[in-house]
Amino acid sequence: MASRWANDEADAAEAARRKKEKEQKKRMKELKQRQQEDAAQREPADRPPHKRRRLSSSPSEKKQSSQDSSSERRLLRFDAPTWGPCRHVSNFETLNHIEEGTYGWVSRAREIGTGEVVALKKVKMDYVHDGFPITALREVAILQKVRGHANVVDLREVVMGEGFDEVVLVMEFLEHDLKTLQEDMPEPFLASETKTLLRQLASAVDFLHQNHIIHRDLKTSNILLSNRGALKLADFGMARLLPPPSPNASPLTQLVVTLWYRAPELLLGTPIYDTSIDIWSLGCIFGELLQKDPLLPGKNEVDQLYKIFSLCGLPTEKTWPQFWRLPNAKSLRLPRDAGAGGTAPAADTAALLRRKFPNILTAKGTDLLASMLSLNPDHRPSAAEILSHPYFAENPKPKPPELFPTFPSRAGQERRRRKSPHAPVRGQGNARLEGAGEVDFSGIFAGREEEMKGAGFQLRMG
Repeated sequence: MASRWANDEADAAEAARRKKEKEQKKRMKELKQRQQEDAAQREPADRPPHKRRRLSSSPSEKKQSSQDSSSERRLLRFDAPTWGPCRHVSNFETLNHIEEGTYGWVSRAREIGTGEVVALKKVKMDYVHDGFPITALREVAILQKVRGHANVVDLREVVMGEGFDEVVLVMEFLEHDLKTLQEDMPEPFLASETKTLLRQLASAVDFLHQNHIIHRDLKTSNILLSNRGALKLADFGMARLLPPPSPNASPLTQLVVTLWYRAPELLLGTPIYDTSIDIWSLGCIFGELLQKDPLLPGKNEVDQLYKIFSLCGLPTEKTWPQFWRLPNAKSLRLPRDAGAGGTAPAADTAALLRRKFPNILTAKGTDLLASMLSLNPDHRPSAAEILSHPYFAENPKPKPPELFPTFPSRAGQERRRRKSPHAPVRGQGNARLEGAGEVDFSGIFAGREEEMKGAGFQLRMG
């Protein structure tokens, strides 16, 4: 029975249309094929035949293709540079806080990706309204310039902190700093160990000075030591490139170097100084290594000068002619001459140092320390001259770093047992003595007249 909705005439017409359309497509295909065959017959004999694109390859061709592509990838591959895109501090896991310095907070951390322990220094942004701190800019620039030296701490990278205004320096981690280590040691370093430490430190300072860089904050808390005896100089927040000598050069800031390690010309307000201020600090560190305590722990600028003159003797017109031309020298009451035909400055200082370090320093060691602590900056040796001093050639010889004793690391729970002054902070004024009025140093050697006469001094007590 046929469907009531069936339409036989319409179905027949649709079937005929489809058949006609199918035949027409078949004829067009045959016509196109004949045209391609005719065109191929008309092509020149020297023309290569038309190649159709191969959709599949044999196994040998696939292997050759993979070798070619791999060789191309090897040619394009290269090692990524050390300084790449700035990472975030979240790539590091903070383990513990180490200390807070003048220009940053230092923590011990572990890099999550590699497990390596590093030191993180978060830059203090106390002067955000002045822009990025110049001390941090100098530190990053100088650490990049001196990278690769065995006795300078390595700056790995700079990462972004929690906020857009936070910058963190990633540096290698060493177990100790000399200040904390000496506070925990029952006895000072041995003479051979002191020579090794002093030689490594002088090597770092010599490298800086050869690159026209002055550190301006050498002290034991800025000197790191590993458990393998490797010493590295750190904290370049106050370092800067030394400007070339010029009569029109702008004066340098006087408020540099932590007070206990500050050279006398800085205390007296000199506007011009050079690498000799680092040598003075190096001499103070040398003395501190010998006795395990700070050599000149002054309470303020006046007391610091008092301790310096007590240890090194009083300046004279002959030993330090430029002394009386310094701005703050007018505030001091000193005898203008310690005696006609006085001895050389190093000899005067050496006589006092022999009394300071009896049976500790040899004659050559005393000569080296006295030259480093010369009041006259022109008489101080360079770092290269320190390295070649005969003190390092005499017995006992410097101990190899790999033979250094190991100590428990206190970097995780460091606590200062004694107060230690920080580096000068920008914006706190100049290190001048005018506010103290006239300071009388005439009685600095009261009760020691006979001793001083034996050392070549003739004081006019006033």
